[in-house]
Amino acid sequence: MLNKIKASLEDAIAPIQDGASIIVSGFGEAGVPYELMNAIIDKDLKELVIIANNAGTFDRGIAAMIRQGRVRKVICSHPRPPNSEAFAEAYKAGKIELECMPQGTLAERLRAAGAGLGPFFTPTGYGTLIAEGKEQRVIDGKGYILEQPLSGDFALIKADKGDRWGNLTYRFAQRQFGPVMSMAGKYTIVQVREIVELGELDPQYIMTPGIFVNAVVQTGASK
Repeated sequence: MLNKIKASLEDAIAPIQDGASIIVSGFGEAGVPYELMNAIIDKDLKELVIIANNAGTFDRGIAAMIRQGRVRKVICSHPRPPNSEAFAEAYKAGKIELECMPQGTLAERLRAAGAGLGPFFTPTGYGTLIAEGKEQRVIDGKGYILEQPLSGDFALIKADKGDRWGNLTYRFAQRQFGPVMSMAGKYTIVQVREIVELGELDPQYIMTPGIFVNAVVQTGASK
């Protein structure tokens, strides 16, 4: 019987090891899998590469991991959102690497990886520092740069409801990057507010099919 439900956060993150690249869902404070990240901190993992929309805020989640020296590199669109002192201090001290890109490019690189596609051309960033070292072309009079698919060894996702097959629904703005990041992770771990019986989720409202999910753990957190 296919059952992706894990008994605890520790069981859910058990496959993650030092040096892993980890995609982390969230936009602002919505949809951030804080409980999964706390479990990673408790496991004392190091040399991690974090792929996310931003580089963490306050002193929790990604910011807490940076404060404790667990993160080697951040790949994101917004390294300096409000209350992002943890990343700023580490970066100024030369303790962390940064790869920054436009938010739409981040989303499309993740989507391309999840869909099994190759590189793609985008006009975003053409003629700027972002284009340095990348193939550039002018097509029909418009400039483009070539971007590569972006995947992670793991993806940490926050959803609202899930079943034992890994089918997921999200709550309001919690959805944002969740579906595409679930696809881009080679091993996707999801924390949910509620685990429901198989067949209880209406198929037309399932936002991430279970084929993209490897582990589900119930935490009760809702935002």
